[in-house]
Amino acid sequence: MAYLRVEGLAKAYGEAAVLGGIDFSVEEGEFVSIVGPSGCGKSTLFSIIGGIVRPDAGSVILEGKEITGMRGHVSYMPQSPSLFPWRTVLANAFLGGEIAGDRNEGEALRMLEKAGLSGYENKYPHELSGGMKQRVSFVRSLLTPKPLILMDEPFSALDDFTRRDMQKWLLSVWSGNRRTILFITHNLDEAALLSDKIIVLSRKPAKLKNVFTVPREREKREDWLLSDDYLPFKRSLLRELNGK
Repeated sequence: MAYLRVEGLAKAYGEAAVLGGIDFSVEEGEFVSIVGPSGCGKSTLFSIIGGIVRPDAGSVILEGKEITGMRGHVSYMPQSPSLFPWRTVLANAFLGGEIAGDRNEGEALRMLEKAGLSGYENKYPHELSGGMKQRVSFVRSLLTPKPLILMDEPFSALDDFTRRDMQKWLLSVWSGNRRTILFITHNLDEAALLSDKIIVLSRKPAKLKNVFTVPREREKREDWLLSDDYLPFKRSLLRELNGK
C-alpha cells in the first residue's frame, strides 16, 4: 500500500479548471519533486493535500486514511520562511512541539546546531540571512510531528550559491531523518539532484504527464549533473514539459 495516494483530484475556480484529474502515489521516506509549467496548479495541489482547499472531485489518502479536506495531517514549508518576527530562532523552530504540548526544547537545539545555527538560538528573524531563515523554517517542519512535509519552492528566492548550499544541507539533514517530502520546483537540475522521483504535470488544467525515476545514487548526483550522461535525462524532462 502506498504511503500517500492522490486519486482523481480535480479543481476549478468558476469556469477556470485548474486540476484536471491527477493520480499519483508516494512511498514512505521518498523525496518526490513536482514540476510543471508556471500556473499549472502545483500550489493548488498542495493546498488540497494539506486540507486547506477542498477538491471538486477525487481524494487524498495518507497511511491508508482518507484526509481529503482535513487539516493538520501534513507539515507545510512555503516559498517564504514565514517566521514570526517576535519569536526567537529557537521559539520559531520549536513552534510545532509547543503546539503539541512538548516542553522539551532539546531536540530543537540539536537540530539548530546541525543546521549551523548554534549561537543564533536567541536571535530574531530580522537578524538572519535568507538561507538561515530557510534553515529555521525547515527545522520547524522536521520538528512538527507530521508524517509528510510539503515544500513549495523553498529556495526560489535565494541566490545560486546560497541555493546550492541549502540543497546540500537539506539532503544531509533529510538523509538522517527520511521524512516523506513532496517538493515543488521549477528548477530541473534541483529536482534531479534532490529527488527519488520527479512528477511532471501538464499545463492547466493539470494532469499527470509522466513520472521519472532519477537513475543515479545521491552520492554521485553532483558529478552526474555536470556530465554528458545527464543531458539525455534532462532532455526527456524538457520534452515532457514542452509537450514534445
